[in-house]
Amino acid sequence: MRQGRRDGFREFAAGRSGHLYRSACLLASGDTHLAEDLVQETLGRMYLLWGRISRIDNPAAYAQTVLVRAFLTHQRRRSAGERPVGELPDPGGAAGAGDPALRLTLLEALGRLAPKDRAVLVLRYWEDRSVEETADAMNVSSAAVRTRTSRALSRLREQLGGSLAEFAEI
Repeated sequence: MRQGRRDGFREFAAGRSGHLYRSACLLASGDTHLAEDLVQETLGRMYLLWGRISRIDNPAAYAQTVLVRAFLTHQRRRSAGERPVGELPDPGGAAGAGDPALRLTLLEALGRLAPKDRAVLVLRYWEDRSVEETADAMNVSSAAVRTRTSRALSRLREQLGGSLAEFAEI
């Protein structure tokens, strides 16, 4: 019985870790080390719950929720808002095979947003979650998600200098 659960978890972790890592990279604004830590923490928490996983309708969505909450908890614990960077983020990490300059520009802009603003944009537009799903993952109301999304997009537009449309045409 235990071996079957372990094998089931290993299969789940192998299948979801890449997606979790990409989402974590966006949440962490390209900080691949933090992204790895967030994924490891998420998978650790999922392993602890794995015996009761049959009660969870969608384990993949639940793992994303755990990831976002781990990220937000990490941001609350930080004593300073500064993040030293010795090197540019790994270009193969977060956003795929597009224009590297664009990817870095977007990661920098995301990094300048507040953690909750970043989380709402990643959930809504990267994960393609509904307002209600995002509210549940962030443990806030739907109205708060709509307000935060609007304000975060406005801040992102300000940082990127006008319209996001020029960046969308890759």
